[in-house]
Amino acid sequence: MKSPSRLCPITLASAIVLLTSSGLAQTAPAAAPAAKPYKILATTQIPATGGIDYVAADSVNRRVYSASGSVVSVFDLDTYKLVGSLPNASGHGVALDPDNHTGLVSGTNAVFFNTQTLQPIKTVSARGADGYLFDPFTHHFFILSHGAPNLQVFDSKDGSVVGTVDQIGKDGSNAQVEQGATDGQGNLYFDVEDQGCIAVVDAKTLKVTAEYDLGPKGAGNAGLAIDAKNHILFAMCRGAGGRGAPAGGANSSGPTCVILSATDGKIITTLPLAGGSDGAVFNPNTMEVFSSSGGGSGSLSIIKENSPTDFVLEDTVTTKSGAKCCTLDTKTDHIIVHTLEAAPRPAASAVAPDASSVAPAASAAAPAPAMASGSAPAAASAMAAGSAPAASTDQRGGGRRGGGNRGPQLLDVIFVGK
Repeated sequence: MKSPSRLCPITLASAIVLLTSSGLAQTAPAAAPAAKPYKILATTQIPATGGIDYVAADSVNRRVYSASGSVVSVFDLDTYKLVGSLPNASGHGVALDPDNHTGLVSGTNAVFFNTQTLQPIKTVSARGADGYLFDPFTHHFFILSHGAPNLQVFDSKDGSVVGTVDQIGKDGSNAQVEQGATDGQGNLYFDVEDQGCIAVVDAKTLKVTAEYDLGPKGAGNAGLAIDAKNHILFAMCRGAGGRGAPAGGANSSGPTCVILSATDGKIITTLPLAGGSDGAVFNPNTMEVFSSSGGGSGSLSIIKENSPTDFVLEDTVTTKSGAKCCTLDTKTDHIIVHTLEAAPRPAASAVAPDASSVAPAASAAAPAPAMASGSAPAAASAMAAGSAPAASTDQRGGGRRGGGNRGPQLLDVIFVGK
């Protein structure tokens, strides 16, 4: 009979090997799941007339505003449906104060209104109105212009005039001011499109305190976003040949995101964009910045901020031609863009509709349904060869509202997310 003292070590060693192997198999970390890509979640479509420019979300009160022609259409951020409209309010877009429940339509005759009732309060003059900005630090609305005055400032509580900012250009001239951004701490930043720089303005004194040159890749800067926590600006530039870019010179790049310090203007890095940007927004929840382009088939470039010094072009989503401006719902992390397309022509046997049947916005009682993710809008799919041409998306400085009155049109409000 074999001695147990000689068998036990072998048995114990074998058991240890088996247990260790088993343990390794059970505790080996699984491969990290691939990040979900962004995609179109839904498209809401309503009749519209006139042009469009900006789209603006109120994440607190769950609304998104799209100005088209002389009507501002209002959609629910959760159901994607049309819930109301503000008529007789022509402008490029809507600045919103979620706390005071007020809005200001950025137009020559700027309509100051109550966002809860969608009732106008008063109309104020805003000559040359184009873009806009709401600053929560001062509770001021800023209307941006491509001429003098470069900035017009209104109190968001009562719509009263606060002041103006002139000669915002780096040579002391009036300039073409595009998108603005605020750090919420008293510093405002504005794209000076025709001079390839960013003007820094003190929110309280309304004085220009600095100008940041965007370098050789910063021509035609139109979209602007900010990571306020890390003091980083994202300037979306169209490059040489893009609208607003100076002709010739050293600015010879294509569409580019210039990433720079909001503190001193030092350029950190640059990244290519899928198309010439006309809008940008930063999401602090995901540390991503989005740049929308309406050129070609339409695109949304997505840049990931891995750290304050590390940035990568993460993804590009195809949206729709003409979807050039964007906004963010910080509750759902959804990005919203909008565009116009020609409505399908009626069949030859159909009775031609009266002009009043293509009202700028559908009534709140009959909201347009949200389209299923990835599906084509019903009206669009019905368009056949020989249908009306697509609505114009030409949006030049100072009058960038694409989609002139070229017959019946459809407004597409597109929701992008994961």
